[in-house]
Amino acid sequence: MKLDDTEPMLRRTMTNRRVVGLRERLLRAGVTVAYLAPQDVNNPSYFDDHVDAAVRAFQQERGLIVDGLVGPETDRCLNEAQYALGDRPLYLDEDRPMRGDDVTRLQHNLSRLGFYYGHLNGVFTRSTHHAVLELQQSLGVADTGVVDLDTIAALARINKNITSSKAFSLRDYHRLERATSALRGRSVVLVPSRAAGQQPPASAAPDFAAHADEVTTDVAVLAFGLLQEIGADPAIVAPEPTLRDRRGELVRCVSSVHEATGDRPDSVVVSLHCDWNESPAATGLASYYWGEQDHSEVYSPIGERAAGLVLREMVARTGALDLGSHARQWELLRTHDAPTVWLDLGYLSSATDRAALADPEHRSHLAEAIVFGLQRMFLLAEDDVPTGTMRLDDVAEFNGR
Repeated sequence: MKLDDTEPMLRRTMTNRRVVGLRERLLRAGVTVAYLAPQDVNNPSYFDDHVDAAVRAFQQERGLIVDGLVGPETDRCLNEAQYALGDRPLYLDEDRPMRGDDVTRLQHNLSRLGFYYGHLNGVFTRSTHHAVLELQQSLGVADTGVVDLDTIAALARINKNITSSKAFSLRDYHRLERATSALRGRSVVLVPSRAAGQQPPASAAPDFAAHADEVTTDVAVLAFGLLQEIGADPAIVAPEPTLRDRRGELVRCVSSVHEATGDRPDSVVVSLHCDWNESPAATGLASYYWGEQDHSEVYSPIGERAAGLVLREMVARTGALDLGSHARQWELLRTHDAPTVWLDLGYLSSATDRAALADPEHRSHLAEAIVFGLQRMFLLAEDDVPTGTMRLDDVAEFNGR
């Protein structure tokens, strides 16, 4: 049962007919918690502590924010977790692409066999379709593009020969190998929190979304100006195409990430966010990239490298607490074909972070960190400089080569 955008998020103590379906979906997703099955409780429509524990366990396993709330992101992951490879035929439907864990597993196997070099995003796209055709031709089964029982059986026969070659990461590594040290001409897409569709935490203040959007949009505009100055090709994803910089000049806005990146292999996406915590003592900066939360797989090596370098620059230039760079399976990180980095710029629930984020100089330091972190990502070891010491003159030198 897919969550309707007009319906409220499910949470503990709610009584709703959708909770019955939620219990069943959690069970099919492999969550094992006592008294979760509808037949094991007196009121299966009640969101009790057992359902809350099951939701949190599922969120933890999937690398989602563990809050016990069944919002759009958790609902999407639950829907995808309903299918294992072989539960249904898989095929290309460009109007309503098939999604699910079964598609992710198929892409994973195809990538390790060397047929698929796209993102493991769990969406049966045209690139997945072409990879299936190549697989079927190689296995000697009918090349229909439909992953049916015959194709799965043939794939299972050779599964023991599949090694963890991480072929799905080769494209990112290849991009790094081909990259020059210059940011000039490189596509950098900046996504403020509102454009990224960030869901406010359950405990957040009523003005959290508006405040976060104001902060992240201003930092995006500042980073846009610096990137433009060194000859990069930046763009900001914004609902309204009328954003202006501090001098009153219009900046380039696009309606979506795809509009800015297209098929450009040199693109990088930077998504900007603020955080909130029930404890006002929570403070610091963090970054995220696409990978398994247990660090067993990194699906975007460029994303991982950018997340680490930009975070180090932000910490060095602001003095904020370093909360680390983390792998996650969030939709925003894996949806775009371009490597994507998620940056948390601070906690609006913290008086310290809130005051810093209100300071124009602090915001300027964050914008500089984004630009200089991205520049350092493409430098050779002999060209690199210590964290926090790069200046625009240094960037101009690299981009002048």
